[in-house]
Amino acid sequence: MATQSTGMHRTSARGMGEVSGWTVFAAIMMMFGGVLAIFEGISAIAKDDVFVSTRNFTFQWSLTSWGWLHLSLGIVVVLAGMALFSGAMWARVVGITVAGLNLIANFVWLPWYPFWAITLMVIDGFVIWALCVGPRKERAM
Repeated sequence: MATQSTGMHRTSARGMGEVSGWTVFAAIMMMFGGVLAIFEGISAIAKDDVFVSTRNFTFQWSLTSWGWLHLSLGIVVVLAGMALFSGAMWARVVGITVAGLNLIANFVWLPWYPFWAITLMVIDGFVIWALCVGPRKERAM
């Protein structure tokens, strides 16, 4: 009698948790979203004329400051995405926290580049959802 298992399972040398399909999905999406945030930050630092400037907006940071914020946050998101492959619970908690911070940063970024910000917000929402689903335990037959 053959049994089927869902998802990928891996245990690290220190006995860390398993890596499910949702965790792999979240890790890949975090690295993708982090790279996009890095590009967003670089473009805001290098070319101020690429973005729409708004006048009556509550947050009055310069575009270069937002660029540095997104660049550094994007690097942290990529690193957190890589850490998810370990399957450790701390990596999941850090991933949810960093994705939440990135979601908030992109929400505030809406007036400068709305389509890009909404795209990254959706990616961050999927990452948070995938990390909250967690690995499934195999059922004993």
